[in-house]
Amino acid sequence: MKAALVTGPGIAPACAEFPTPPGRPGLDRIAVSAAAISHVTRARAAGGHYSSPADFPFIAGVDGVGRREDGSRVYFAMPEAPLGSMAEVTLVRRDQIVPLPDGLDDATAAAIAIPGASSWVALTERAKLERGQTVLINGATGAAGSLAVKIARHLGAARIIATGRNEAVLATLGADATLPLAAPDLARRAAEHFAAGVDIVIDYLWGESAEQLLIAAAKASPDHHAVRYVEIGSASGGEITLPSPVLRSTAITLMGSGLGSIPLPRFIARAGEMLAAATTAGLTLSTRAVPLADIATAWADDGTRTVITMAH
Repeated sequence: MKAALVTGPGIAPACAEFPTPPGRPGLDRIAVSAAAISHVTRARAAGGHYSSPADFPFIAGVDGVGRREDGSRVYFAMPEAPLGSMAEVTLVRRDQIVPLPDGLDDATAAAIAIPGASSWVALTERAKLERGQTVLINGATGAAGSLAVKIARHLGAARIIATGRNEAVLATLGADATLPLAAPDLARRAAEHFAAGVDIVIDYLWGESAEQLLIAAAKASPDHHAVRYVEIGSASGGEITLPSPVLRSTAITLMGSGLGSIPLPRFIARAGEMLAAATTAGLTLSTRAVPLADIATAWADDGTRTVITMAH
C-alpha cells in the first residue's frame, strides 16, 4: 500500500510502499480517506513530541477518517505503531474509534478533529464548564482558538473573551469582548475582565501572555472566586516565570489538557462528541485537500491547514 513514511528524526515523510497490515485481534482495519497535517503530526514526525515513536521507520499521522470493513464511516486516533493515519489502510484499537455523523464530510472532520477536541476536552473534562460561566480564550485567532470560541458558546458559556495579536481576526470571532495582546494597557484591561468574574481560561499560547493573565487573575478576581486555568498549547513559549503569591492570593487552579491528561479512549470519545456537534455548532476550518502522492510538497508548506486524501 501507499503511505507517508518517516525514515528518521527530522526527515519529512515521503510517499512510499509499505506492507498492507493484516487484521489482528482487538484491532479494526480501516480504509483511510483523509488525515490532517496537524501540529501534533508534525511534532511527532520530527521527534519533538512527548508521544513521538521511538523507532523508525513509521507512518506519519495520528488521526483520520475512514471506513471500517463493515462500511461504517468513522473517526480514529493513534493507530498501532508503526502504522499511522496517512496510509491507505491502518489498524486501530476499537476503543479509539468513534462514528461520524452523515452531515459531516471527511475532509472537514479530519481538519477539525484535533484542534476542536483540544478545547472540547479542556472545557468538559478538565475545566468542567457549567452553563452560564465566563470563558477567556488566550490565543483565539489560530485554528484551534477560533474553534474554541464556537465550542465554548455551544457548550453554554454566557460570556467569551478572546485574546490574540491580529485585531482584524479577533473582531470576526463572535466573542463578547476582545483583548489585543499588543495593547499597551493589556494588564489593566485583563484585570477589568477578571474583576468582573472569569471562570475558565483556555490558553493556547503560554509564555508572556500567560504570565500577565495569571497575575491579573490573582490581583483582580473577586475573593474566593475560582478560576480554572487550562494550558493547552505553548505557541508563545514553553516556560513562564510565575511569582508564588499568584497561586496563594486567589482560588486559581492551574492545569493542563492534552493526550496525557485523561485516558486516551475517553479523549477520543469526547472528540466524537465534538464531531457529532460540528454541524450544529458551525465548526469549520478553511482547508485544502492534497493527495497522498504529494505529501512531500504539502509537508513543506506549514502555513495552510492541509488534509491528505487517500485514493481507493
